[in-house]
Amino acid sequence: MALTGRAALLAALGSLPVGIWEPSWTGILAVNAPLAVACACDFALAAPVRRLGLTRSGDSSVRLGDTADVTLTITNPSRRPLRARLRDAWPPSTWLPGTETTASRHRLTVPPGERRPVTTRLRPTRRGDRQADRVTIRSYGPLGLFSRQGTHEAPWTVRVLPPFTSRKHLPAKLARLRELDGRTSVLTRGEGTEFDSLREYVPGDDTRSIDWRATARQTTVAVRTWRPERDRHILLVLDTGRTSAGRVGDAPRLDASMDAALLLAALASRAGDRVDLLAYDRKVRALVQGRAAGDVLPSLVNAMATLEPELVETNARGLTATALRTSPRRSLIVLLTTLDAAPIEEGLLPVLSQLTQRHTVLLASVADPHITEMAKARGNVDAVYEAAAAAQAQSERHRTAEQLRRHGVTVVDATPDDLAPALADAYLALKAAGRL
Repeated sequence: MALTGRAALLAALGSLPVGIWEPSWTGILAVNAPLAVACACDFALAAPVRRLGLTRSGDSSVRLGDTADVTLTITNPSRRPLRARLRDAWPPSTWLPGTETTASRHRLTVPPGERRPVTTRLRPTRRGDRQADRVTIRSYGPLGLFSRQGTHEAPWTVRVLPPFTSRKHLPAKLARLRELDGRTSVLTRGEGTEFDSLREYVPGDDTRSIDWRATARQTTVAVRTWRPERDRHILLVLDTGRTSAGRVGDAPRLDASMDAALLLAALASRAGDRVDLLAYDRKVRALVQGRAAGDVLPSLVNAMATLEPELVETNARGLTATALRTSPRRSLIVLLTTLDAAPIEEGLLPVLSQLTQRHTVLLASVADPHITEMAKARGNVDAVYEAAAAAQAQSERHRTAEQLRRHGVTVVDATPDDLAPALADAYLALKAAGRL
C-alpha cells in the first residue's frame, strides 16, 4: 500500500544515507528535491494566522473558588482549512497551581469561511480583575511539518468577587431577627423602641409592658409588644491600611473583614436598615452609598472585589473625618480594623470621641487562631516561651479592647471563622437593646 502524507515524508527521510542525515532542514532539502516541494506545499497550505478573527464571550464575574467559562470564537476567512494549536494566556492567579498548561491550550480545526468556538475554564485563586493576555495560534499544514504562528489581542476581563463564605450563617441570623421583629411565635418582650401591637398578658411578661388604659377597656390584662426600629443607617468602614495585610491562615485580614461585612450587610438590609460602605487608609479606596435594599449586597461585593491592602499606616483622623461626612446623622459605624495597641492608642483613641458623641460605634477585629494555640503549648522550653509570648499578646489585645469599651465602643474580637457570626450577633444585640 502506498504511503501518503506525513508517513510518506518520514519514509523519504528514512531512506537518506546516514552520512547525509543532519538535523538541519537545509541539508535535507538540498539532497531531496521532491521532499523540498512537499515541505513547501505543506507550508503554503497552512492557513494564514494574521487574518483570523477572534471574539470573546462568556462569564465576566465569578466568586473566588468557583469556575468561569470564557469562550473564544475563531473565524477563518481564508480559503484554506485551519488546523491549529492555540494558547489562551491569562495571569497566573487565574488558574489553580499546575493546571495552566492543560486549561489554556486547545486544538481546533476551522473549515474555510467558518468559525469555531473554544472554551477556556478559569478558576482564579485571588480576588480582583483578571484580564486576558495574548492569544497565540500556530497553524499547521496538512502534513504537520511546517507551521505559521502569530498572536492576537482578544481583550476580556473577569472580575473575581469575594467568596462570601459566611452566607451559611444568614438563615440562623434571620431567624433571630424575626424573633426580634415579633414575626414568629417566640416573642422577645420589652425589647426594641417602636410600638408594635397589644396582646393578652401571659405569666412571665414584663409588668412594665402592661398597657393600663387598654386593660381598663377590656376584661383581660393587655401588654404592649415592641419591635426593633427600622430604617437605621449603618456605615461599614474597612481599614485597608498595612495591618489589614497581615495574613491569618491562608488569607489577609482584609478578606476576613470583608466576609464579616457582607454578612452584616445582608442581615441589616433584610432588617430594613440602610447600609453604606467606606474603605479607607490614607484616602478613600471604595465608597458605596444610597443603594436600595435589593442592590446593597451586589454593590458591596463588586466594590470589594478590587480592594487590596495598602502598605501604609492608616490615617485615623482622615478616616474619622470621612466617616463623619458620610454619616451626618446618627448611625451605627462598624469599624473593621485592628486591635493592635499602637495603631489604636496612637491613631484611633485621640479622635474616637468625635465618633462616639454622635454615633454608636462597633469595632470588629480579626484575631489570629495561631496565638491561641501557642498560648496552650507546653512540653519544652521553646513551647513555654511561645506560650508566654502568646499570653502577652492576648493580654495587650484585652487591654486595648477594655480601653475602647470605656469609651462606649462595642468590641468584637474573633478568629476569621467566627468573626462574621459574632459581628452579626453584636448587631442583633444592639438592635434588641434599642441602641440603633
